[in-house]
Amino acid sequence: MIISREKRKENIAEYLLYMWQIEDLIRGCELDLDKIKNSVIDKYTLPDEEKKKMEEWYADLIDMMRTEGCTEKGHLQINKNIIIRLAELHEELLKSPKTPQYGAAFFKTLPYIVELRKKQGEDKVGEIETCFNFLYGILMLKLSGKEITPTTGDAVKQISSFLAVLAALFKQYEAGTLEL
Repeated sequence: MIISREKRKENIAEYLLYMWQIEDLIRGCELDLDKIKNSVIDKYTLPDEEKKKMEEWYADLIDMMRTEGCTEKGHLQINKNIIIRLAELHEELLKSPKTPQYGAAFFKTLPYIVELRKKQGEDKVGEIETCFNFLYGILMLKLSGKEITPTTGDAVKQISSFLAVLAALFKQYEAGTLEL
């Protein structure tokens, strides 16, 4: 909850990847709030009132996951909405003559996206979601101690760089300081 709040303010891409991790953590704890309390919340050295807020946050997420039918796989609608907003901004940025650096970053990344979509059969998801799915997959590989190839490492660098540009522009967009 505390981390998500900070990430949401600072970097929407990091926030989304973090929230996907939280979804998986909840699944790993079998949507059991007591397990989450014991394995996550109790590890924090926070005042009891803050721990209570964290517990409520996790309870709310569990309820949403049950209600939305994403207890085994998939993402919460709040997280899907972020992908939708980022994809919409992506389209606007590509059309805007005021953001040529964004178009350049995207077209430098596009060959990686095309290759990923071809390998993973992800032609039903958009370019932005493909990038996030890839980075999340890499994150999971790293967490499990698996190595990635140099070619995959190049893709990670380029896609991360591209999403960093998108995240920075999204922050400006939300603040009302981005001119399109």
